[in-house]
Amino acid sequence: MSEVTPTDQLFEAQALPLLPDVARYALSLTRSRPDADDLVQDTFLMAFQQWHQFRPGTDCRAWLFTICRHRFYRTSQRAERQMPTEDPELEALAAAALHTTAANAGLEDAFERTSVQQAIEAAMDELPAPFREVAILVDLEDQSYEAASRILDVPLGTVRSRLFRARRMLQERLLMHAQDAALRVPSATQPPREPGQ
Repeated sequence: MSEVTPTDQLFEAQALPLLPDVARYALSLTRSRPDADDLVQDTFLMAFQQWHQFRPGTDCRAWLFTICRHRFYRTSQRAERQMPTEDPELEALAAAALHTTAANAGLEDAFERTSVQQAIEAAMDELPAPFREVAILVDLEDQSYEAASRILDVPLGTVRSRLFRARRMLQERLLMHAQDAALRVPSATQPPREPGQ
């Protein structure tokens, strides 16, 4: 019978409680429960083997996410494609135009009137991988921009740019969902809404 070492105890105390978070992140990467299970197992095996590299006092969750992501790309033999950085001014103008389109169509509050969980999940799944990854880390997993930058191994500016673009793409897809679901409530007999109402 092998003896439990202080290192084993630290791993159990700090890393193992994060298993549900890593499992959720792995599923977002693989989009397949069996593949996610394999990835989680591989991640924790690698983390245990490399536990000596973990610096106490740092963010263990971010460290595990980094391992998970690296294992995902290594085992799937897919290299992350570099996405060109978008012009922030053009992105902001596009987001504002989309908001105006929704307001003019009477859809600005459509998502307050209906459950959109499935639409959000579908829209997230449709995002290209580099944008989906950053949105998951920052918006769903509550990682800071700096942590996402380290996990994804990209510059901080790239994280900001991808997140802005991901949010705009999600906004576009959700607006399309609202239009497709015929969520527009105002009828032809109602007067048009004045700005600020």
